[in-house]
Amino acid sequence: MATIPGKSDSPTWPSPASAWYAAIILMLANTLAFVDRQALALLVQPIKNDLQISDTAMSLLYGLSFTLFYVAVGIPVARLADRSSRRNIVALSVFVWSAMTALCGFARSFPLLFAARVGVGAGEGGLSPSAYSLLADYFPKNRLPAAMGVYQMGIYLGGACALLIGGLISTVVPPGEEVVLPLLGAVKGWHIVFLALGIPGLLLSALILTVREPARQGTAGEAPKVPIPQFLSHIGGRKRAYFGIALGFALMIFVGNGTGAWIPAFLERKFGWTTAEIGASYGLIVFFCGTSGALAGGFFASWLRGRGHERANLHTALIGFCVLIPVTIGFPLMPSAGAALVLIGVMNFFAGFNFGGGLAALQELTPNRMRALLSAMYLLTINIIGAALGPTAVALITDFWFGDPQRLPEALAVTCAIASPLSVLALLIGIRGYSDAQTVQEQM
Repeated sequence: MATIPGKSDSPTWPSPASAWYAAIILMLANTLAFVDRQALALLVQPIKNDLQISDTAMSLLYGLSFTLFYVAVGIPVARLADRSSRRNIVALSVFVWSAMTALCGFARSFPLLFAARVGVGAGEGGLSPSAYSLLADYFPKNRLPAAMGVYQMGIYLGGACALLIGGLISTVVPPGEEVVLPLLGAVKGWHIVFLALGIPGLLLSALILTVREPARQGTAGEAPKVPIPQFLSHIGGRKRAYFGIALGFALMIFVGNGTGAWIPAFLERKFGWTTAEIGASYGLIVFFCGTSGALAGGFFASWLRGRGHERANLHTALIGFCVLIPVTIGFPLMPSAGAALVLIGVMNFFAGFNFGGGLAALQELTPNRMRALLSAMYLLTINIIGAALGPTAVALITDFWFGDPQRLPEALAVTCAIASPLSVLALLIGIRGYSDAQTVQEQM
């Protein structure tokens, strides 16, 4: 254990080696979570054709099905994580959602695929609240944004892996083509993608058990379980900070999920790209731009914080939020695939840039025994608004406003033109509330 000078309230921290090992293993778990999510976006057209469903039905598979049990499981599991082994919860979560992803490969109808996606959401509901809490006990405040940035790299690594692996499989077995496998019988190419993506998680769940459960910082004399009225009182005293940060990030993720779910279909419908072409080109963009953005934002916020800038975490996020306004509106309207992909790359960089600081700010505001529950409520907000409504909003505009699937680019632009500016306004409210909360803490 290493001693951190000047931290009398929490004088010891795990060694840097064990802390970064934990961050990397948790990042791998987050990567796997987003592999399972993004695979569905790549396979929109073949699944639509095979199951004979609309854009709106596909959006429910991507958003609502995942969110239903993510929401139902997230808060009870977070309460458990605030008083028990967070490491074990993460390991079990990875095992469950990986098994359910593999089950997607057995679905032959919309209800069965919807039910399997509900199971994926149930498993993933236990990951991030536990992971955020673990990282806050592994890293002091000046290094926590960088650690959160590394963890959030998983979003982009996972999305890229899903696109690249899915695209590679599609070159061998086209998603809509039927093949006969031993024991399984006749399956489509898209079934094989889900089966292949479910296997690695079963192995990763065992690797997670090599991460040590760290001591909870600053919990001397605290009850092992915080009463709900005490939790609500804490939130109420800082409601503007929590509300603004959560809503701002929820709207940003509304844009991110709304675009991410439909970019493969956008490239196919507007430019005539194949699934393999989309997987190769878009996958590389997500890999390089998203991961570099998450790393750059996290380490930039840590650097600013280390130089005494108390608002560094949220001011870093504000930079990314502002850049995203013109970029998200502009990419669907580009006349060429190359120009659209350049803006998509910029969008991925600055979306990733925001996370490390924003997540670190939430952990700083929250006492240790409340962190997993607070994180679950934050994730509840961003998943209802972002994961469930983002893809569906785009689909509803396409199906019912324009009434034409080929008008998907305009639907994407309209969605972003409304939500991106609102995300900046919400974050500004959160920054003001965060500043007020820090002033109160300094006076205590």
